[in-house]
Amino acid sequence: MTTQPLQIGPHTVSPPVVLAPMAGITNAPFRTLCREFSGGRGLFVSEMITTRALVERNEKTMRLVHFDADERPRSIQLYGVDPMTVGKAVRMIVEEDLADHIDLNFGCPVPKVTRKGGGSALPYKRNLLRAILREAVTGAGHLPVTMKMRKGIDDDHLTYLDAGRIAVEEGVTAVALHGRTAAQHYGGTADWDAISRLKDTVGALSDIPVLGNGDIWSADDALRMVRETGCDGVVVGRGCLGRPWLFGDLVAAFDGRGAESYARPTLRVVADTMLRHARLLGEWLEDESRGVIDFRKHVAWYTKGFSVGSDMRRSLAVASSLSEMGDLLGELDLDQPWPAAGADGPRGRTAGRNRVVLPDGWLDDPYDAACVTPDAELDTSGG
Repeated sequence: MTTQPLQIGPHTVSPPVVLAPMAGITNAPFRTLCREFSGGRGLFVSEMITTRALVERNEKTMRLVHFDADERPRSIQLYGVDPMTVGKAVRMIVEEDLADHIDLNFGCPVPKVTRKGGGSALPYKRNLLRAILREAVTGAGHLPVTMKMRKGIDDDHLTYLDAGRIAVEEGVTAVALHGRTAAQHYGGTADWDAISRLKDTVGALSDIPVLGNGDIWSADDALRMVRETGCDGVVVGRGCLGRPWLFGDLVAAFDGRGAESYARPTLRVVADTMLRHARLLGEWLEDESRGVIDFRKHVAWYTKGFSVGSDMRRSLAVASSLSEMGDLLGELDLDQPWPAAGADGPRGRTAGRNRVVLPDGWLDDPYDAACVTPDAELDTSGG
């Protein structure tokens, strides 16, 4: 199929593919791997940066806003609840040249975020959403501001169409929709029809791009989402966990090459990628052991579907050095072919929550945000 490049302000993104911000995952090392497999094509967003932590120059946060010298455009996702703090963070990014693109998080469903009125809870307060977007767009100046959101809090409190209209009115450059509510968390099936409805709603007001997110497990899923919803691009999250080469597949798919060009790495190639990922983390953290420990969460995703064995997976998940990881991986049958039946398809979190933790009285009035105070801002970034 033929698709147009994605235009995010002055930045042309081709193919129209975006790496979703994921806490504890989309740090500089993981983005490096994804960019390498894609040949540098696509847009790769940082993990969530809290505006309070950025303004206060929290040490961990300042590491998270690090980009490699060849990483362009530099894309930061911000989380904030207080319009003034969001505005300060955006102006800091502009004045100190920290990024080329700012994405705003209105989609996170985790309790520590929604109980403060942030993430996927925030668009319910329409006036608060408008105030945050206005501060961000005004403060950003020449930098494009985009936003990522969910359908709403639950099926009785859907917000995405109102949020899309407000985004257009406040000058947002693009909107992305994860086709689930906060209550669904990552369970069930993403509602791609909602992406179509958002595209129709936003398209009636503006020509800004609408991106779709949710249940893209393969490059063919991405093509199907564009075809079925009419969205202008896709945002890929859990589908690339343990599979940074998925971005190479996405480039091939949007370039019109068939499935025969998709990556089907042997376990040897996967093992080499695992070691490189862990090594990059160690270099980024300036501590090999910390890098290997941080990598542990990735072990199950990389080895999914291969004949590795539970004992070996446990051993890899407690390794504390690159040499130990390498020795363990060397014990495997590294000539195993890609296990399409076991490795393709859903990965990462798949459970729903059904109950969304919200501030007291949050649902009483969709416009009154008096219950939101500056202390609702989180003081840490990432996972």
